[in-house]
Amino acid sequence: MSGGARFFSADAVFLGEGPLLDRGAVIVDASGAVLAVGSREAIGAAHAGLTEERMRGVLMPGLVNAHTHLELSALRGRTTPGRGFVAWVDGMLAARTEVDEGEESEGIARGVAELVAAGTVAVGEVTNTLAAVSALRRANLAGYVFHEVFGLHEGAALARVDTIAREAEAFGFDADAALRWAPSPHTLHTTHPHAVAAMVARARSRGDRFSVHLAEHAAERAALEHGTGPMVAWLEARTKTPRESFGGHEAGPVAVADSLGLLAPDALLVHLTDARPDELDRVARSGAHVILCPRSNLFIETRLPPLSAMRRAGLAPALGTDSLASCPTLDVLAEAKALHERFPEVPAVEILAMATLNGARALGLAASLGSFAPGKRPGVLLVEGAIPTGLDAGVFALRQPMSARRMLVAAAPRRASS
Repeated sequence: MSGGARFFSADAVFLGEGPLLDRGAVIVDASGAVLAVGSREAIGAAHAGLTEERMRGVLMPGLVNAHTHLELSALRGRTTPGRGFVAWVDGMLAARTEVDEGEESEGIARGVAELVAAGTVAVGEVTNTLAAVSALRRANLAGYVFHEVFGLHEGAALARVDTIAREAEAFGFDADAALRWAPSPHTLHTTHPHAVAAMVARARSRGDRFSVHLAEHAAERAALEHGTGPMVAWLEARTKTPRESFGGHEAGPVAVADSLGLLAPDALLVHLTDARPDELDRVARSGAHVILCPRSNLFIETRLPPLSAMRRAGLAPALGTDSLASCPTLDVLAEAKALHERFPEVPAVEILAMATLNGARALGLAASLGSFAPGKRPGVLLVEGAIPTGLDAGVFALRQPMSARRMLVAAAPRRASS
């Protein structure tokens, strides 16, 4: 037994997938690596020399927020809900012009602190400016910084792909670091196809993941299928892009993603709120990762992702909070709770996995994070409280407020050798 090992037990332990262990226990060494997990009685008998630290509530791995926009954190409470995506983005951009550099930095710092307080150990941060990188590093959060490119003018979009690579070099991203950088298209209806292809090729050449917002709302579908609709009108006015630039795809969002090579296991497809059953089947066959942000979808479009159809297709989504411009908190377990309340037929353990192991898999960190398994360093998170008699422990974990959580052991994320 390694020196400095700790023996934690609780009313229940969520392993990261599968049923919770009643009266479970986990042992970690001084580095945070899991040495053993099992029933309290079996662990105690096998490691009689260790002092048991007995807890009320549920032990679980640290959380993974697979999609967020920290640089928008200063916009909390400055946008209007329920008016649809075009009205929301118009209001968000207007509000962003009123935020100075100091406010943005303070908002990012508060956002990262909120992630840590929620029990987050890894993120999929989507950025235009790399403004949150230093704060993420100081907090020892793992994951990806997905650096986005917009623009339907081919030359300018391709030039921007090169520019973001130079901007990233200044931050010294290490290929083996727990927090990685990758270029990513924003959406397929706002980024020139050649720029999309260039970013995907660059990410793949480095063995990296990439992210794209896909099938988020009906206006996106209209833009891709017909080159019409409110999104096209907005982009035409905002970016001076000729209307004929939008009519080249004539296919739905998932088909366009497939044609551009984006349906693959290294892709993170975010939202899919407007995806249809046949499209979800296509995504499932590809092995691409799906990231859901249900509270953001409710805020902007007053609709939820089609979780039941996703489950029928065999998808196992991860979760993200999106930004504080469209979500009240950066607590990914609150996203899980939102799904639990609206899809009560889905087992709580399946939804908990969306906030832990599924996110770790999406970010390429499942060898280190997301579940309690020997050798992993996922952190030990306690959701504290007395579990009411007869209440499923997974449901209890979803219902408890963020204030009832505390990290007992920090995560020590590492990337598997490629």
